[in-house]
Amino acid sequence: MMRNLPAFLFLVMLVSCKDQPRYPGPLSPEESMKTFQFAEDFKAEVFAAEPLVTDPVDLQFDEDGNAYVVGMLDAYKPDSVKGKGKIVMLKDINEDGRADTAIVFADSIKEASSILPWDGGLLIAAAPNIMFYKDTDGDGRADHREIIFKGFFTGNEEAQITNLRFGIDNWIYANNTGQKGEITFTRKPEAPKLLMSGADFRFRLDRNQFELSTGPGQFGLAINDWGHRFFTTNSIHISQAVIPMRYLARNPFLPAGFTSASINISDHDPLMFQVSATPYWREERTKRRNKEYQENKLDRVEYARDHFTGASGGTFYGGDAYADEYYGNIFTGDVSGNLVHRDVLHPLDTVPYLQASRGGKEKDKEFLATTDTWFRPANCATGPDGNLYVIDMYRQHIETPISIPDDLETGMDFNAGDAYGRIYRIVPINGNKNKWQKPALGKASAAQLVELLAHKNQWWRLQAQRLLLQRKDKSVIPQVKQLVTLSNDPRTRLHALYVLEALDALDAGIIKQALKDTAAGVRENAVILAERFPECFSSVEQLVTDSSIRVAFQAALSIGEFKSPGVIPALSKVVIKYGGNPWFSTAVLSAEQASSTDMLKTLASNKFFDNPADWKKSFIGGLSETIGARNNKEQRNAFLQYITVAKLAADWQVVCIKGLVKGLKDAKETDDMTREKLNNIDKDLNGNLPAALQSIKQLYGITN
Repeated sequence: MMRNLPAFLFLVMLVSCKDQPRYPGPLSPEESMKTFQFAEDFKAEVFAAEPLVTDPVDLQFDEDGNAYVVGMLDAYKPDSVKGKGKIVMLKDINEDGRADTAIVFADSIKEASSILPWDGGLLIAAAPNIMFYKDTDGDGRADHREIIFKGFFTGNEEAQITNLRFGIDNWIYANNTGQKGEITFTRKPEAPKLLMSGADFRFRLDRNQFELSTGPGQFGLAINDWGHRFFTTNSIHISQAVIPMRYLARNPFLPAGFTSASINISDHDPLMFQVSATPYWREERTKRRNKEYQENKLDRVEYARDHFTGASGGTFYGGDAYADEYYGNIFTGDVSGNLVHRDVLHPLDTVPYLQASRGGKEKDKEFLATTDTWFRPANCATGPDGNLYVIDMYRQHIETPISIPDDLETGMDFNAGDAYGRIYRIVPINGNKNKWQKPALGKASAAQLVELLAHKNQWWRLQAQRLLLQRKDKSVIPQVKQLVTLSNDPRTRLHALYVLEALDALDAGIIKQALKDTAAGVRENAVILAERFPECFSSVEQLVTDSSIRVAFQAALSIGEFKSPGVIPALSKVVIKYGGNPWFSTAVLSAEQASSTDMLKTLASNKFFDNPADWKKSFIGGLSETIGARNNKEQRNAFLQYITVAKLAADWQVVCIKGLVKGLKDAKETDDMTREKLNNIDKDLNGNLPAALQSIKQLYGITN
């Protein structure tokens, strides 16, 4: 017992405890790896470490297998020292699997966060810009520097433009965390500024296009083989973009209840299994906050550990070095929990998105966890060798000082780790480890690139597709068309379709064939591509009853892009079959044609109003509100006249008028006096329907 210890020894212990640092110091890469705990038979190898890389946040391999790393050396630094970011190209001269040389490709970059190989150089996300850097003289250092997009948010490095990713559809996507901005495209200065808010970003440099995309993703963007996009946001480690923004944008009058475009798809949030110690500052801050919540009687609890709070770098694994069960998984780091989490994606029969679940052996543990509290897995990447690479910033503290009370900053050095950074290659212990074969696709012929569209590793397929898009060599079109018809791999068939799209070589015949493909992912993308071919409308309409709910959902979205007289009948079929699913209701109402009197008439002819249901009232209320918010005189008056003569039941009339009134009150043309009259009409609907009908018709000058 303590009281039996000699006095001098007791004093020594007191002094030792007092002098012991509150936060542990760093470990070498080899020492850190010894603390790694894998749920399954994997191990880590050092691919690169300090001093070659410092504060790494992104890794990309170009078409020739050169590894480029973004060092965000100015992260969490005051403005006075911003602009120290750099990008290095790693070299493994002795070919032992570990980088031994780094060439500085570019430096003095402010808050660089992401790169993407493009046109022999790199696209670089560094708010407020997206830039293009290229080495034109072969010395490894960029000498061509160009700002392509500018105007992105710069207020917080954790919420800026980042995660540049080339998608199967030939668009380049980036996360924007929903931040505001006014985006200018320098290569097309006459183009109107794009107002960013509540969305992510996508662009095509081969066609000079740029637009909003569904978000908001923070740091982590994964795109699977079929173009489905998943993103990471701190406490929500995996969400899916369900409805592309372009569909919602075609109807700016959608009611609030019909504007959801993404969803958290995890079936196990917010729990994670952390093995590292909880930092003192986090433990203490959590106690204080929970005490405050209790004192203010707030139904809220904060957790200091074992809950996702720093999810980062969600990455699609499309490699060929692991067992088949890992292909298509999403790997996400949590920089606060010092771990890498794995999600297995499953299709669902009743909703048009996937579900993310834990792996079979990871029900109570993580794919990778460590006791080293400096381990900060900010991002991941799949390499040409098919292995997963984990990008570790390796810092003592990862949080911004803004979020920590001043008194708790005692003993915290936010610069600790500035000279560190590691990249680990994760390899199977008992698997067939792929021998490193450095690609040389920059010199490959166009025909050889087409052959690579059949590679098992997604990295090779995407690089080949990107290079074919950039070269615009149309001599390969017959070879690519053969892949669409003859390849046994649906992923290859889809790559081939989008190569044809890039080469302007698609036609209605190819699309109609793809709409009948045996793979749901190919059919789904064929529906998207069919939107540019009016003669494909009837084929798309038929897919509303497809066995895959995601294909049926895409058909529901795409039907609204056609101008055929069959659009409204087709959309009414969607409502009747899937109207109880809010995602399908949104898909239908996003089409401008759907919010019309003609839609009401078509539904009535299908006895839609005979059997009332809550979902039906919700849909009709949304349709009516959209007409009101649009406030088009001809549409509005036709709607009111139809409600009067259609002999709808009284409760249906109330639903229609209530929705219309709500939309009219929100219409920008509605003045205060009219809005007050609409409020009175709304009150009449609660007990005097005839008076409400008469008043609203009189208000808008309808005499019959």
